Amino acid sequence: QVQLVESGGGLVQAGGSLRLSCAASGRTFSSYRMGWFRQAPGKEREFVAGFSWSGGSTYYADSVKGRFTISSDNAKNTVYLQMNKLKPEDTAVYYCAARTGYYSGTYYTPSTYDYWGQGTQVTVSS
Repeated sequence: QVQLVESGGGLVQAGGSLRLSCAASGRTFSSYRMGWFRQAPGKEREFVAGFSWSGGSTYYADSVKGRFTISSDNAKNTVYLQMNKLKPEDTAVYYCAARTGYYSGTYYTPSTYDYWGQGTQVTVSS
């Protein structure tokens, strides 16, 4: 089992920044890849950013490239999402997700992740 707890959401004006954190506990050594997703009211959950614990590559949705950065602190089992130049359309509940076991497929599909956090609300005002 892997437990994920997000924090760092809040209300920010357009153009501002927030940093989300995802603290992982439990069988974290078995986690293969991590992802951030978001879901706005009435919309499907969408991929934001992701990476593999064993590799150096990071992946981003086109809508956040150049503005968001995913990173990790392995010693703390924590994954971060630095969000800059926020826009009102970034408003959503943001979720951290983990996949255990090797998987070479897409990072973009929510159903390929095994564990999810409870989410943290990000609201960007115009």
